[in-house]
Amino acid sequence: MATDDSPQAAFARFVRRAVDDAKNARGWTVNDLASETGVGRSTLFRWLAGDWHDYPELAKVQNFCAALDVPVSAAFRALNMPGRTPGATTARPSRVDKDLQVILDRLTDPTVSTAEKRHIREALRRLATRPIRKSA
Repeated sequence: MATDDSPQAAFARFVRRAVDDAKNARGWTVNDLASETGVGRSTLFRWLAGDWHDYPELAKVQNFCAALDVPVSAAFRALNMPGRTPGATTARPSRVDKDLQVILDRLTDPTVSTAEKRHIREALRRLATRPIRKSA
């Protein structure tokens, strides 16, 4: 079970606020949320309960935030993901961190078209499900 200061509890509070806002502002039900965000109902309920051991999938968190017009950085803060919150410092960001930040920035940028964001998400999904090749 999540403790009050755990990433699970913090993320559950973040998700609860976003769900409540969507319900109040847009009249969305859990089914609407699942449909609009691409995050399954069972996943939403696990997030709300803080019932997870492995961190939520990045693409699902991004889709959730994008559909609800919530900055993904707020989700990263709730998840206590180092190097993902504004103003967070790391000794030396890796090239991967920089690449991921560019992608995250594009997905949260209101000037980037919905079609382009969809293309980025589809590419990320393909990469995420691609078999990992063993190095020789």
